[in-house]
Amino acid sequence: MLQRLIAALFDIDVSDLKINADQYSLNSLNGFFVSAGQELFFKFHQEEGEEQMRGEYYRADILARAGLPVDQPVHISTLPGEQLLVYRRRADPRFSDVLFELDRSSDIAAMARAVAAEAELNGRILSCARASIAPITPEDSCAEPIHRLFHERLIDQDGGRYPGGRLARFYVGKRFAFPGGVTIHWEDLHDASPVINGIEYSRSLGEMFDLAWRRYAPERLADAGGIVAHGDAHNANVWYERGRDADHLAFFDPAFAGDKVPSLVAEVKSTFHNIFAHPLWLYNPAMAAEHYEATVALKAGKLVIDTNWQLSSVRRQLLEAKARTFWKPWLATLSERGLLPADWEDVVRIGLFLSPTLVMNLNAGEGAERHNPVSSAIGLSVALAAGSRPVAGRDVFTDFFAAIAP
Repeated sequence: MLQRLIAALFDIDVSDLKINADQYSLNSLNGFFVSAGQELFFKFHQEEGEEQMRGEYYRADILARAGLPVDQPVHISTLPGEQLLVYRRRADPRFSDVLFELDRSSDIAAMARAVAAEAELNGRILSCARASIAPITPEDSCAEPIHRLFHERLIDQDGGRYPGGRLARFYVGKRFAFPGGVTIHWEDLHDASPVINGIEYSRSLGEMFDLAWRRYAPERLADAGGIVAHGDAHNANVWYERGRDADHLAFFDPAFAGDKVPSLVAEVKSTFHNIFAHPLWLYNPAMAAEHYEATVALKAGKLVIDTNWQLSSVRRQLLEAKARTFWKPWLATLSERGLLPADWEDVVRIGLFLSPTLVMNLNAGEGAERHNPVSSAIGLSVALAAGSRPVAGRDVFTDFFAAIAP
């Protein structure tokens, strides 16, 4: 069926098509085929309501003109339901696959090369952001497709009702399954104060979603200006190019790229998915259940979660590099230009919180798709810690925000 579809879309011969079993393809499908003797790589991307996408769906030319490293497709289809990119097949691995191996490795030299490649890419993203930053109108912000990754997953496409979209489909009114047979209903989870590994946090799950609905309304995100950005640069959308002396990174699949992307949101998803979603729990939940333990209880209105999950060595190094080579200088730039809102930390935290909770269903109870009770507990604990500050004490997120504050 795919061979016939691709052949008809582009009027080319298609043979030897293979579909990849890919844990990173949460809203997409990819694989390989041969045409006229050339090996090619294809990637479909699907979103709810994509027939209403505004403007051109795939925008590699925007990034290329801005000087960002991006792989240009040889065939493009932007038809709703048939949104497809075709690239020449590379021998390079994706950065996600390289880091998956390094999560479980002690190869210090390989980690250093990977982190250096990340730092180099951050430098190019920062240069592009500084060159392209400009005030934008609420209408400019609303026209950017990146909001489909965040606010538009909180509401119904028809009428804009909140809570709607993925939020309603995944969580509202559902029962959540946690380790040890513990079951907690959405209404209780919604209002409970999180206590994660002994630290109490200032916002409940429901408060985080409500804040996200208000503050991530597309028109409100215009206050920090707009930039040229990929917007969805998780590492399964990044090639890892090995060199003799140094390795380099290059984007592909810029489905949500734009030239007026709200500046505080542009790198939020990549920050979360490339660092805090690992090791294992978001993309490999079955493996997470084998490697980690978690307990969950509801006590006197408090959601108490304890886990032994933590960032791997390479992810901690990537976090430090992201803070040092992008976030700190970028926030300083916005501050110098009078474009940094007073609640900038909340804006970034909201994006970090929404990145895992809306990309797939973290509920291991009703309608469970991929997650199990252990990975669900880990996922909710990480998302909640990302979204709100501790009442007292510190964690990896407070250290991150302290490091990047201008």
